[in-house]
Amino acid sequence: MNKRERLEKTFAGEATDRPPVFLWRYWQGDDLRSADLARSLVHFQDRFDWDALVISSNPHYCTTGYGVHDQWTGAIDGTRHILKHPISRSLNWTELRPLDPTRGDIARQIDCVQMIDSHYKDDDIPRIQVVFSPLTQASQLAPKHLLLQHIRRQPDRFHTGMNALTESTLRLLDTLRRMTNIAGILFITDQANYDMLSESEYQTFGLPYDQKVLEALPEEWWFNMIQVQGRAPMLHLFEDLNVQALGWSDQRVRPSLDKALNSLAFKGAFSGGLDAETHITFGTPAMIRDQARTAMVTMGRRRLLISSGQHIPTIAPQSNLHAVRHAVE
Repeated sequence: MNKRERLEKTFAGEATDRPPVFLWRYWQGDDLRSADLARSLVHFQDRFDWDALVISSNPHYCTTGYGVHDQWTGAIDGTRHILKHPISRSLNWTELRPLDPTRGDIARQIDCVQMIDSHYKDDDIPRIQVVFSPLTQASQLAPKHLLLQHIRRQPDRFHTGMNALTESTLRLLDTLRRMTNIAGILFITDQANYDMLSESEYQTFGLPYDQKVLEALPEEWWFNMIQVQGRAPMLHLFEDLNVQALGWSDQRVRPSLDKALNSLAFKGAFSGGLDAETHITFGTPAMIRDQARTAMVTMGRRRLLISSGQHIPTIAPQSNLHAVRHAVE
């Protein structure tokens, strides 16, 4: 069974030879240059033979064109610290315009994907590109206190900015469709959790824009996944959307995989079973094998993508990464 067959059967809830498995991470430093990032991603894939290659990038690549300044300051998960937010007053949201995907960091990311396409030349290695939700992009443009203030006090101005960010994201998707051979996207939202917003706020300022993006996904993209970040994820808001997989940090927040399987109307596969820190970074190969097998038993070896619920820290031991890959055999 090849990787695509294994993934598609898992999405459909059918039996497979084994559960699909993949991990992903950020590549600080290498994410500043297309060729270096492509080389790191290809090496990561070739070394561990994941069932899908998640093409990550500078986590602010969608917003640096608006004036976001960032820098890696030593975070072990590879994320970059924002030094300058371009939004300082609510009127700034009305000044946003969709970005040109042929320029700046977005163009550099497209170049990276094309280099990876050229390396593999076929669909033996399914590839999905990280794309951040419009509201996640908005959270990169303004400090948290201003973002919440503008949402709650100047909603019309904020909606104008969200429309621009959504159109910019749609242009990115269209460019990926025309110029690359990816299988789909990993769509990340940071704000669909109760620690950040109320449910009604996310349904007003986040979900409608998520839906516009996800409804525009090309029909030929067969592997699209939503990753809901945060300590209190609103997973039920995404259960009816047309994607093939849903992920969150199931090992540290509710619901657990089995509870989600029984309570959500989502028909695709669930991604998780391992924790990026507890198991993959600070655990042992034996712990990882035991935990992965527990997840497989819990899910009846169906509708499960073995993964970490989020990106893994850059310091994760290589022996643990090998253990993740071999745990499904």
